[in-house]
Amino acid sequence: MQFWSRVKNWLPAVAWACLISFLSTDLFSSDHTSVFIIPVLHRLIPQASAETLELMHAIIRKTAHLTEYFIFSIFLMRGLRGQERGWKMRRAIWAVVLAAGYASLDEFHQSFVPSRTASPWDAMLDTVGASVAQVVLWLWHFSRVREASANATPKTESRADHAK
Repeated sequence: MQFWSRVKNWLPAVAWACLISFLSTDLFSSDHTSVFIIPVLHRLIPQASAETLELMHAIIRKTAHLTEYFIFSIFLMRGLRGQERGWKMRRAIWAVVLAAGYASLDEFHQSFVPSRTASPWDAMLDTVGASVAQVVLWLWHFSRVREASANATPKTESRADHAK
């Protein structure tokens, strides 16, 4: 039973890694995504120049890098955490290291795809997305811990209550 529990915890990270690899194929190159994204942007903002639309397309693509690895890092934390609960720095660091390693491998893979370019800047952007996810998880975890401890603390009467 322990084996299947571990597999279940890692499935989202593995599935997301497969999706990231699929998105790194020729099908999702800038030339191919521009065919869909730029006309949509042009319809939404008809007064935008071609240069502005190209810039917006590039920003959307870079935001996708951040988002992909933000989500990947959360899934990696789930796999690393297993059945334990809570946030630990050690696991957060491992999640970021694994995401950065996968980002580097993904960029290396793209160097073999003719319509793609490998970019260390993209790998850094991916790592930033993974790191931001861990900061968000840390903030969320400790806000819940703080809330739980505030609710668990017995309320004492204040001096003003005694004066009444």
